[in-house]
Amino acid sequence: MNQTQDNQTLKPGTETIAFIGANWHANIVVRCRDSFLEEIKTLSQGRVKAEVFGVPGAFEMPLLAKTLARSGRYAAIVCSALVVNGGIYRHDFVASAVIDGLMRVQLDTDVPVISAVLTPLNYHEHEPHHAFFAEHFVVKGKEAAEACMVTLQNLSTVSDRSDLVASAM
Repeated sequence: MNQTQDNQTLKPGTETIAFIGANWHANIVVRCRDSFLEEIKTLSQGRVKAEVFGVPGAFEMPLLAKTLARSGRYAAIVCSALVVNGGIYRHDFVASAVIDGLMRVQLDTDVPVISAVLTPLNYHEHEPHHAFFAEHFVVKGKEAAEACMVTLQNLSTVSDRSDLVASAM
């Protein structure tokens, strides 16, 4: 876990996580970012730091996630966006492309990518929907932090066990 491309282990006890947020609907997405940053600090007892990146929209997240993952600087990447139905098929196309792209990044690089990308079927630019999703993104930020920590712990456990197996041979 936490290795560079040269397979060198980074400093133990310090992890850096990248957080990518889409600027489309930024007033809502920022709620996820802030909630994530607060929760990851609490859960990690300050041992994890996060670097925040912004992209124009969700569609641009997979490429940046791939670039960050390949840099070897990040133990995990968290992505957040709100992809809404604009009345055409683009909503489904973008949502599918983004989620598939993020999955491909983690499978190709072995760096976990946590998705807090929401794709509501019906979103309208009026106060009840705005308020609902603004609050829901606070919840999603906390859930992303929890998922990130559990994933890193699981990968660390597997990595530790494979080191034990290798040393026993």
